[in-house]
Amino acid sequence: MKNYPNHYNELLRLMKDMGKEIPQQMQGFAELHKSSLTNGALSTSTKELIALAIAIAVRCDGCIAFHVHDAVKAGCTREEVMETIGVAILMGGGPSVVYGCEAMAALNQFVVTEELAK
Repeated sequence: MKNYPNHYNELLRLMKDMGKEIPQQMQGFAELHKSSLTNGALSTSTKELIALAIAIAVRCDGCIAFHVHDAVKAGCTREEVMETIGVAILMGGGPSVVYGCEAMAALNQFVVTEELAK
């Protein structure tokens, strides 16, 4: 099983490196990310859960790592994340079951990491 906290940190490093190569695109993406997830009519935590469901449905490991991490950081509960996985399975079928399992593994790893950091 993938180590999602390590995967998350490695992707952060790679994105920083890519930002040196294509700074305008990465800055634009960072601004889009920030503005899309800012509290508004929907809370940041709700938006993270939506992003996680999409990540599962489109089968993106890195997106799962980021949005599970950020959902936990935004205060989402285990129950909220698990229900989100259920909705993603509805929309994505069998492959989303597999990626839902990946998201659950990431949740377990990030929650342990968060608890150890306290």
